Amino acid sequence: MEYLIRFIQMHETFRQPEIDALADLAGIQMDWVFYSEDSPFAIIRFHDSAADEATARALIARSVLSDEIYELWGSGTDYNRLHADIRRRTQTLWPQHSTRSFRFKVDSYHGSRSLAEQRQLIETFDYMSFTGPIRMSKPDNHFTIFEHYDLDTPAPRALHFGRLIAQSGRKAINKYNLKKRTYIATTSMDAELSLVTANLAHAAPGTLTYDPFMGTGSFPLACAHFGSTVFGSDLDGRSIRGTAHRNVSKNFTQYATTPLYLGALIADLTHTPLRPSRLLNAIICDPPYGVREGLKVLGSTRPALQQIVHLADGTPAHLQPGYIPPKKAYSFTRMLDDILAFSADRLVDGGRLCMWMPVAGSGVPVGCEAAAAAAPPPPPSDAPETPDTHIDKVEAEAEAEVEAEAETEAEYPIPRHPALALISICQQDFNKWSRRLLTYRRLPDNQVDETAISAYTAQRLLAEETSQLSGSDGTGKFKADDLNDFRKRYFQGFRGEPGAGT
Repeated sequence: MEYLIRFIQMHETFRQPEIDALADLAGIQMDWVFYSEDSPFAIIRFHDSAADEATARALIARSVLSDEIYELWGSGTDYNRLHADIRRRTQTLWPQHSTRSFRFKVDSYHGSRSLAEQRQLIETFDYMSFTGPIRMSKPDNHFTIFEHYDLDTPAPRALHFGRLIAQSGRKAINKYNLKKRTYIATTSMDAELSLVTANLAHAAPGTLTYDPFMGTGSFPLACAHFGSTVFGSDLDGRSIRGTAHRNVSKNFTQYATTPLYLGALIADLTHTPLRPSRLLNAIICDPPYGVREGLKVLGSTRPALQQIVHLADGTPAHLQPGYIPPKKAYSFTRMLDDILAFSADRLVDGGRLCMWMPVAGSGVPVGCEAAAAAAPPPPPSDAPETPDTHIDKVEAEAEAEVEAEAETEAEYPIPRHPALALISICQQDFNKWSRRLLTYRRLPDNQVDETAISAYTAQRLLAEETSQLSGSDGTGKFKADDLNDFRKRYFQGFRGEPGAGT
């Protein structure tokens, strides 16, 4: 039996990775029989011949970017072919559904049908001889006719017919809507993408999730929604503490997930109190881009501030309640590299890192065309895509994109680490820039190339020594703009174009 997933038609690059992550989390093996970013209808098939409705429900229950999953009864390019396929696939199933209550619905994508036309279409399915009562509310069986039109065409180009099995977990978006949340900031991640990121990170009961740039806690809240125990940290303690009545803790109280919240630390990745012990199941973060003020990290380039400062009475300044530690400029690319190194040292085998990364200058990532050309050809229409071929394709596309980006200064290569395997690349486009959600999996030590680890470590040490011994002005001191290429490229994207402002 094949199943049809009805996706929402947005965040298209996130949809398939989310379902793959949920299948992996539930231990479900499946094939993609059909998937296209241009269509809200996807068809899957489970490996286990004994898989039933319970398997389909387990797959879709947490999904945020889909609406429903259906038992697929037939497909076709016109209604004659659709009816023939329904008879071929499901004629033996009709008797067991014949006396149950039911309803029919028409779902037309990029098209529309009048009520009279919908009624006429539904009547063409009378050969199934359903004699049960028609119920518009809570019927035993809910059947849907799916039509996929091309824009401005009179007839659909693809048709499907299915029986509803289960709805997704998309309603959680309304629950975590930022407009209803007790405490937010201007950079709080929206509820939809927070929940999707938590799915890709495999947040679940019995897991420990950490956000090193937690801000007002959108990601920990989303992970706690799925049962994960969470904690976080941030360089700016004010974003965590908030006020007496509006702070991160109050958000967890609002959603009744306080028992899953371990608390927060005031720290950054370069001065973390977390020892390099591999205890974390997931690290999930949206690092700062440094657009407004440039990236900062704890520390100072002034020798006097690199030592303990004592007040007039002899007490250390850093022990005062209102102490604000000094900060210094931080490299954007160095931050990405530090996140991967931190994750490799603290994730358990199979643990996941979900990291958002900005793409400056264009809504279309440089290298996509090269990636598509280098990727293996899609499987024939009658050959389902297996999990192995899907992962191979993703990694091939990622490798091609990295190679293409390395040849141009207009874009950043996707950061890599020898102990982390890249699982998926999702992209959200804006007006003059984009951002990607990169998902990595921690490899077991016996699968990590020791030579590559040694070379990677040596390269990091060399980069650190170079940054300490030299600077843009020859003094060893950096300005924030000198170290943050993304910040410069972000603003360059708004200059020099026809019709653009000054």
